[in-house]
Amino acid sequence: MNTLTRETRESDRAQAEQFITPPASVTEIADGYMLEIEMPGVKKDGLEISVENNELKIIGRRSLPAMEGTLIHCESCPENFRRMFEIDPSIDAEKISAKIDQGLVTLTLPKAEHVKPRKITVS
Repeated sequence: MNTLTRETRESDRAQAEQFITPPASVTEIADGYMLEIEMPGVKKDGLEISVENNELKIIGRRSLPAMEGTLIHCESCPENFRRMFEIDPSIDAEKISAKIDQGLVTLTLPKAEHVKPRKITVS
């Protein structure tokens, strides 16, 4: 299967920052895959996406508004988000694109040209 091969977790590594693992969905599309990750409260300037050694890392940092007065009760967690995936070599990492809209991060992971089906002309 040509897709994200597995999620990488960093549970054993010491972390100074606390992260929540947000829900994610992967869909196969015509020329590759679409990865959607829910990161409510994250804006474009708080999003960090990188690929290194076939590992896709998505970090979303929330910018919570300053509150006046004394907080009595809060159900919104102040933690940031992080997901990491090992990507299959059949994905063209140079052409990965991303967008964020209302807390939904959408990444397009195109297949490399060498794995796409091609039509052969008969002479």
